[in-house]
Amino acid sequence: MTAFKPVVALIGRPNVGKSTLFNRLTKSRDAIVADMPGLTRDRHYGNARLGRREFIVIDTGGFEPDASSGIYREMAKQTRQAVAEADVVIFVVDARAGLSAQDHEIANYLRRLAKPCLLVANKAEGMREGAQLAEFYELGLGEVIPVSAAHGQGVRSMVEAALDQLIWPDDTSEADEAAEEAIRLAVAGRPNVGKSTLINAWLGEERLVAFDLPGTTRDAIRVPFEREGRRFELIDTAGLRRKGRVFEAVEKFSVVKTLQAIESAHVVLLLLDATQGVTDQDAHIAGYILDSGRSVVVAVNKWDAVDDYQREQLQRSIEVRLAFLKFAPLHFISARKRQGIQALWKSIARAYASAMVKMPTPVLTRLLQEAVAFQAPRKSGMFRPKLRYAHQGGQNPPVIVIHGNSLEHVGDAYRRYLEARFRKAFDLVGTPLRIEFKKQENPYD
Repeated sequence: MTAFKPVVALIGRPNVGKSTLFNRLTKSRDAIVADMPGLTRDRHYGNARLGRREFIVIDTGGFEPDASSGIYREMAKQTRQAVAEADVVIFVVDARAGLSAQDHEIANYLRRLAKPCLLVANKAEGMREGAQLAEFYELGLGEVIPVSAAHGQGVRSMVEAALDQLIWPDDTSEADEAAEEAIRLAVAGRPNVGKSTLINAWLGEERLVAFDLPGTTRDAIRVPFEREGRRFELIDTAGLRRKGRVFEAVEKFSVVKTLQAIESAHVVLLLLDATQGVTDQDAHIAGYILDSGRSVVVAVNKWDAVDDYQREQLQRSIEVRLAFLKFAPLHFISARKRQGIQALWKSIARAYASAMVKMPTPVLTRLLQEAVAFQAPRKSGMFRPKLRYAHQGGQNPPVIVIHGNSLEHVGDAYRRYLEARFRKAFDLVGTPLRIEFKKQENPYD
């Protein structure tokens, strides 16, 4: 990996194939692709490589430079920010649909910036480079590069042309690979609970589209972030609806992306809406996080919008409906007013440390023996389970494997008793703890 990583932004009107091109460049399926306009709304970053040269690609939503209201204005703001961050801009047009008035507006905007720019005609498979592409020269952005993002035709030549416009440093020495891994933090919850608003408040910029419309975020957007010398990767997820209310095919893709983001995270911040209370869907999402074994911190957003009586009812509801997350830290915040959001970081750090804790076998075995001496497991018929020794079987979540005899007779109550002892000894906060029993086989059977 080279120390110098330029930024390449993909912009254009809706449905010209920017996300398909993004996936082709990053060799991933990180951006949702479907045959409908307006699917991408936030800036979406990815890493790409051509030979020894690495670069960052930004996928953007459909660009309407003159959008004056609604979500299209927010999307345009995201695209302008991507262009400001970019070293090279790739302006993508649709070779099959031809030139449009919107293409002219975008071209006028780019010419005023005087930034390195390539004009790329996508969906050009099977086309000759002559008359069919001639109209795009009207935009006044120089040579038109025909590509097919779906089939990969012309993409390498396009990347080479983009990177050749940059001045690369002579030193291409390898960067330090021993750098500390970034903590992946996914923000999950129902639609419109304020996930994007919270991440924007942390970042101090309008990095994600935050709009008073459920379902604004449709992809799992990853944002690099550094705080007090520690690297994070913030993952803004699409809001999860009840299965029966997921109508659009796009929303089904979004649900898959959200579940994948939870699976890949180190810590999940479960965001609740104080004005809506704890719903069945909140409990469902919490259950999925628990089943995935991810560390979790619970935050109740819009705390400033409810009165004392509602706050008391909400706290009782959390105790009852999310009782299985009693190990998770609980915070009350207002992302819009930035109240209480900095305190979340201490809990996130503790949850991550708990998930990645190392438990030495001698310590675990001693704790197990002390627990059995204080309270032995109940007899089952003629036999009492014998718990002999323990060792760690995994991290994120921590897994403790206990060996012994007749362990199939250990009840759930005793399992919870052991879990409480181990949690207290290792100060585990915010992470599930899994205990597995492994019966020793009788060699004479």
